[in-house]
Amino acid sequence: MTKQPSHRDAVTLGDQTVQRGTGGETHQTAQGDVPTLTTQLGVPVADNQNTLKAGTRGPSLLEDFHFREKIFHFDHERIPERVVHARGYGAHGFFELTHPLSDVTCADALQRKGERVPAFVRFSTVAGSKGSFDLARDARGFAVKLYTKQGNWDIVGNNIPVFFIQDAIKFPDMVHAVKEEPDRAFPQAQSAHDNFWDFISLTPESMNMIMWVMSDRGIPRSFRFMEGFGVHTFRLVTAQGKATYAKFHWKPKQGLQSVVWNEAVKLNGADPDFHRRDLWNAIQAGQYPEWELGVQLFDDEFADSFDFDILDATKLIPEELVPVRPVGRLVLDRMVDNFFAETEQVAFCTQNIVPGIDFTNDPLLQGRNFSYLDTQLKRLGSTNFTHLPINAPKCPFHTLQQDGHMAMHNPKGRVNYEPNSWGGQEGGPRENPQTGFKSFPAEVSGLKERVRSEKFADHYSQARQFYKSQTPTEQTHIQQAIIFELSKVETPAIRARVVSHLRTLHTELAQAVATGLGLKDLPPAAPPARPPLDLPPSAALSIVKNGPNSFAGRKIGVLATDGTDDALLAALEEATKAEGATLEIVAPHIGGIVTSTGRHVPAGQRLPGGPSVLYDAVVLLPSEQGSKQLATDADARDFVADAYAHAKFIGYTPCTAALLSKAGLEHKTLDDGFVALTSPTTAKKFVTTCRALRFWPREASVHAV
Repeated sequence: MTKQPSHRDAVTLGDQTVQRGTGGETHQTAQGDVPTLTTQLGVPVADNQNTLKAGTRGPSLLEDFHFREKIFHFDHERIPERVVHARGYGAHGFFELTHPLSDVTCADALQRKGERVPAFVRFSTVAGSKGSFDLARDARGFAVKLYTKQGNWDIVGNNIPVFFIQDAIKFPDMVHAVKEEPDRAFPQAQSAHDNFWDFISLTPESMNMIMWVMSDRGIPRSFRFMEGFGVHTFRLVTAQGKATYAKFHWKPKQGLQSVVWNEAVKLNGADPDFHRRDLWNAIQAGQYPEWELGVQLFDDEFADSFDFDILDATKLIPEELVPVRPVGRLVLDRMVDNFFAETEQVAFCTQNIVPGIDFTNDPLLQGRNFSYLDTQLKRLGSTNFTHLPINAPKCPFHTLQQDGHMAMHNPKGRVNYEPNSWGGQEGGPRENPQTGFKSFPAEVSGLKERVRSEKFADHYSQARQFYKSQTPTEQTHIQQAIIFELSKVETPAIRARVVSHLRTLHTELAQAVATGLGLKDLPPAAPPARPPLDLPPSAALSIVKNGPNSFAGRKIGVLATDGTDDALLAALEEATKAEGATLEIVAPHIGGIVTSTGRHVPAGQRLPGGPSVLYDAVVLLPSEQGSKQLATDADARDFVADAYAHAKFIGYTPCTAALLSKAGLEHKTLDDGFVALTSPTTAKKFVTTCRALRFWPREASVHAV
């Protein structure tokens, strides 16, 4: 690869003059009365965009004092709450190998088919505090700790395969921008404000991630129904030292599913712990969430021929180019015994790998390897956080490390150093060249400089590909999300700069957003550092195209009253159970109902506390008299109106005409998302219809003026 040119082109974005490097990154340079950025000790900073590397694509260097000071200060900003991923929820389970990878790695956990490894998984939102709500529009953390026979292996990823930034030196800036603004301490757990979009508008490398977060991926229906990704490119290494590049994927067995924005807003009001409660209830009911682990494997020849740099964390490799090879299954089957001791104190570190797994020179990964360990020290108060049961390995371990705060394990005997002349057990543990971890001997050479590979510079091609890969419904949701977010931005110049990037990304998207914002003129397209490519759509990028093939794991809410048809209710209960779903009664009173045959049925929710947003589909099953009474109840009308507006499947009986009318549907034609329940045999038809999850064609009529 040719050496990265060192010049920077001046670019005017709105009311600011900036410098843009050939990697596409934006540099705001000191001029006029603007002070020069310095370190905490006053050393002027020449480049705040790139870590110091050994060569253009080389590893980051430990001597980079500016990066280390910056990330060190960032890691220690919060006590004791995590700076990011503060709101999390975890569960225990296991990983079972189904397809050994012994041909590409010597990692012990990937050798023997059928062998199980204990696992702990923590899901989280990124931006909000511990006290925020579950349904924020945000990326979701998907961190997996595998307790293997060779030590703990952490795959610390997200539910989105790309990230906002390419270099870890920008991580504090990105998080500061998305967090609450420091002079006012709001908005909490939201990206819809000036600071975030100002940063995005000056950081074109973020455009791919923006497409993902503004899509329905940013508001998943459940932890159980979202993908997980390792984000970075890693190496798998054999005992003979042969390396293969790998990207990790977790695919949910029950398919992908998200909510719509209006639904998310109401869910946060009805149940801010919705995702937590969903995971708890599923595991308690024996509906154990399951994901398939897969890997994309490729070699140096492919890496060199690929349009983008495989070390660029803002890019993915389309599955059409490199299929995902199945490896095993992850099953969560046990909740924690104590939330604080386990979920809150669990410490994930990207540096936690085992023999057979190794890093690449991805500059974001290199920085994370330093940052995560440093963060755990501050958050948990001691270097001995590995002694906590949730973090300790489940295989035998022997170290010479001693003392310190919270030390639970110290070396026994006289030896606490190595080498030593004491023999046998008295001499303590020794290194083992045969079984010990060995780094892949990648060749490293090049100038010591702050720079990025020129192949990092295309910031729009994959963002355009993602947008093109969505169904029309999903594209509309992305448009609406960006319009909503930018409508909360008070500075017109920031809104215009974002639209200028969208214009480079996709003209129709830019026009839709500009129209939604009421911009009179479309701003000029942002000049790309590299002209974007028109990549083909990828079906793997759409949620709707990767939904479930059953209604298993979902939940039906049945609005019922005294006198409800018992035969219909019993048939629904049977069909729902056979599908592997659950059914909950929503009634005027928490005491429940008495059906047409005199059977008492307990209620799961009282109507005011059980809105339809809590359910994947609803059934209107009141008696005729009950329907008339519900028609006068605002909560009942909202129950029906919201289910309709959120494109959910609705089962109903003829006696619900009064309720449907009062819910605003008297002039609406009942579309194919409605299923009439006229006899017990129609209950199974309704549950089968619900496998599609939503009746998306309805959205156009819902939003029609």
